[in-house]
Amino acid sequence: MAKYLLLKHYRGAPAAVNDVPMDRWTPEEVSAHIQYMQDFATRLEGTGEFVDGQALSPEGTFVRYDGEGRPPVTDGPFAETKDLIAGWMVIDVESYERALQLAGELSAAPGAGGKPIHEWLEVRPFLAAPPTITE
Repeated sequence: MAKYLLLKHYRGAPAAVNDVPMDRWTPEEVSAHIQYMQDFATRLEGTGEFVDGQALSPEGTFVRYDGEGRPPVTDGPFAETKDLIAGWMVIDVESYERALQLAGELSAAPGAGGKPIHEWLEVRPFLAAPPTITE
């Protein structure tokens, strides 16, 4: 089994087929979308392929270390950034092909007008082992 991160981009990915921003959906369309996501996760829980998933707030702050005894440096929030991640799901599947299959299904979540979004999802494998350095 291998773990993969499925990233849902609100901005920064190629445009979806049904490219109406979520803030312009009706409450019913938002509810239908969330229900699809919950049903998808429940189905994967049943097959043992679901690990975790969360929706994310559009607000975020960058933080970095600024030296011993000094407070961290922050910059943000950045709700206007080019790339905005709307949420993520971690799956544990038998193969890369299965990860792609599930990402394709998740891409069909309904959006405006109840039609599938056909959004682009980013599929990222977890690192299985740290890289080694050879001389």
